[in-house]
Amino acid sequence: MNTQEPTIPAPGYGELFRVWFHIGCVSFGGPAGQIALMHRVLVDEKKWLDEDRFLHALSFCMLLPGPEAQQLATYSGWLLRGWRGGLIAGGLFVLPGFLVVLALSAAYVLFAEISWFEALFTGLKAAVLVIVIDALIRIARRALKSSLDYALAGLAFAALFVFDLPFPLTVLGAGLIGFFWHRESARPAESDAATLPAPERGNWLLTSAVWLAVWAAPFGLILALTGPSGTFWHIARFFSQMAVVTFGGAYAVLAYVAQQAVENFGWLLPGEMLDGLGLAETTPGPLVLVLTFVGFLAGFRDGTFIDPMLSGLAGAALATWVTFAPCFLFVFAGAPHIERLRSNRRLSAALAAITAAVVGVILNLALWFALHVLFAETVRFEFGFAGFDLPVPASLDGKTAALAILAGLALFGLRWSVLILLPLAALAGVALDLLLPGSGTI
Repeated sequence: MNTQEPTIPAPGYGELFRVWFHIGCVSFGGPAGQIALMHRVLVDEKKWLDEDRFLHALSFCMLLPGPEAQQLATYSGWLLRGWRGGLIAGGLFVLPGFLVVLALSAAYVLFAEISWFEALFTGLKAAVLVIVIDALIRIARRALKSSLDYALAGLAFAALFVFDLPFPLTVLGAGLIGFFWHRESARPAESDAATLPAPERGNWLLTSAVWLAVWAAPFGLILALTGPSGTFWHIARFFSQMAVVTFGGAYAVLAYVAQQAVENFGWLLPGEMLDGLGLAETTPGPLVLVLTFVGFLAGFRDGTFIDPMLSGLAGAALATWVTFAPCFLFVFAGAPHIERLRSNRRLSAALAAITAAVVGVILNLALWFALHVLFAETVRFEFGFAGFDLPVPASLDGKTAALAILAGLALFGLRWSVLILLPLAALAGVALDLLLPGSGTI
């Protein structure tokens, strides 16, 4: 296991555990909201990481396949306490959401009724929208330092929102521009990166071997118990493939997963994937935890075990394991090298360009989130080979809009902590639903 650790001040394991458990419990809103929350806690409130180091880590994680927010959590934990800190941060970022999705998946198959969660999570969504806007402003102020940075952010936003270009192409394109449009003013970060010992080949190979073994462990168990042709083998193989091609987060792969799960494997019925996405959107943790829901239904309907609930639990755990284990492999094997790159002028410029593009990516995510939180319907406006979604004004959800305004006043005006804002927003959502039952659409 790689034990090369940055020599920066770090919290104790107990405090690290408490903070990351809390982040895992309140990390609503998809990658934009989760990155916003981590930035606010780690950079602004705890001051465990400085701005440059956080953005450097974020730029690297944006290049990796898989859930970028979970990888950023793992990377941040590694920066603070080495691989043990990475395990704590990355694991606790996923665990609360996994347990909630698992419980809701069981309730889904037993009762097929989840509407009583709606009022609670309406308030949470409204608060998360405001947190995302706050983070977008904060990160933009620090990341956009030149006209080129602003141009890259605008181009990245247009590429994703208007032209629907692939996420990897957008981010890699920004990196190439930064690398070749090198500016003398783009100095490498002044940090302890240059004093870190060079990553040793033996350590890199050992780290890679350990996490490849962790990733592959379920395959050996499945071979021993059921063979290479049953549902669980297909779950492990399919979601392992998804883990290495899901650039751009969950939305980049959900359509393909839904098609395969429904039409090819027969794990879900038409429409159930959208129900799973709704569960994942209204629970903490990475949005890709919708795959936990898919794994649960696949296992539940498989019948390998006598108890279908036990089979569903095994399917959910398996899908989650093979989805997130590669994240630890990518971060622990790559982080020491990426930290060393902070002293390379051209590569530092490339990552700075990616950071600028990330502002456009977050803006795209924030706008997408706002459209779907505040409006029940959108319409596609197309021109030539481009287009974008516009809200239908009549579908504005008045309750959510009112809650978002109140959350904005609390965060921007009263400077409330996220720790206070999120639970009170959830309670406000329930209270408003009791006072004004029914749809909030105007």
